[in-house]
Amino acid sequence: MVQVQERPALRRGHGAGRRTAWALAAAAVLCQIPYPLVSGPWREALTVAGVAVFCLASLAAAALRHGARGPLALFTVAGLGGLAVEAVGVRTGFPFGSYHYTGSLGPSLAGVPVVVPLAWMMMAWPALEAGRVLAGDRGRAGAPASRVRTAVAGGWALASWDVFLDPQMVDAGHWVWSHPRPGLPGVEGVPLTNFAGWVAVSVVMVAAVDAVSRRPVRRPAGNGAPGGPAVVLYLWTYASSVTACLVFFGRPQVALVGGVLMGLVAVPLAARAAGAAGRRG
Repeated sequence: MVQVQERPALRRGHGAGRRTAWALAAAAVLCQIPYPLVSGPWREALTVAGVAVFCLASLAAAALRHGARGPLALFTVAGLGGLAVEAVGVRTGFPFGSYHYTGSLGPSLAGVPVVVPLAWMMMAWPALEAGRVLAGDRGRAGAPASRVRTAVAGGWALASWDVFLDPQMVDAGHWVWSHPRPGLPGVEGVPLTNFAGWVAVSVVMVAAVDAVSRRPVRRPAGNGAPGGPAVVLYLWTYASSVTACLVFFGRPQVALVGGVLMGLVAVPLAARAAGAAGRRG
């Protein structure tokens, strides 16, 4: 009798969670659309607002997928972990290379703008879900080989995003590299050590978020399925980053290099999403 009474409430709760996750995902996209069309204080405000809303969308998607355990894992590992690795980075140059923030991104904690760990959080969850989709992993307790595939694919999904992010933020004057050469071909102003550090940190971070958040999922896994809000946000980030570098930022080489590297995840992910949409149709 109790189970019969609880099930409608659980379904209503899941429906509300889905609506919240999708609404925040839409808001994140709307915050990013005007970014290349404005400048000065407006662009700086949109940077912070866009990251904050995207972060909330990722937290909501994590909750939709794993209940409270999802956003807790994302905050603890990607948020606090991202803050820790950045704090070490600005003091020691490890693992990304020597750099410093210019103070244009708002309040700081431990020498790191607060928006920076939010950015780690905002993309860590979409990257993890992209990795799960490509690894054929449903996010439940599973075989170690599946977890490794998820960590590698998701780590690359996260690290390759920085091929777009770093040149954009350097050009905007938000941080400065002490030794920007050598770098990836076509990605001027950002050292190769940064990409290597991102790959290493991202694989560990995605593996840790995955491990902490895993448990048998009590609700439909709509967030992790191709076409869920986290996957859609990842594909939006890829498409918008290529377009912005090509059309608005005068960085066609970054569009090419980032398009290839991030496309190693985004293109097959888009194919999976399109296939899933076709089957539902």
